[in-house]
Amino acid sequence: MGNREDSIVLRKAFDFAIKIVEVNRTLNLKKEFVLSNQLLRSGTSVGANINEALSGVSKRDFQHKMGIAFKEANETEYWLKLLKYSNTLETDLLIEDVAEIRRILAAILVTTKSNQQRTQTNNN
Repeated sequence: MGNREDSIVLRKAFDFAIKIVEVNRTLNLKKEFVLSNQLLRSGTSVGANINEALSGVSKRDFQHKMGIAFKEANETEYWLKLLKYSNTLETDLLIEDVAEIRRILAAILVTTKSNQQRTQTNNN
């Protein structure tokens, strides 16, 4: 469906995932295993779902996987805020990163839905 080499959101999500892996290591040193595993799972899932969406076999598959990526980004933001406000780790920059990814994904989803509705209208 999309071009992985040119995807800005995929590149941003991949770079974000690398940062999440690094934070996971730090949290494990602090013996914060439950929080670190939750963050690692959701934070790396964003890019994995975007990658899947770009390899999608249909527009519907693309939209579904991008929707999952958006939800995982929301969950990741929750864990990052929990770490911040529990004074476990400073996460402001990561919160900004995931917010930017969420904005891009939201725009993609709005555009995709609009294009889908336009196509349905034209086919009727």
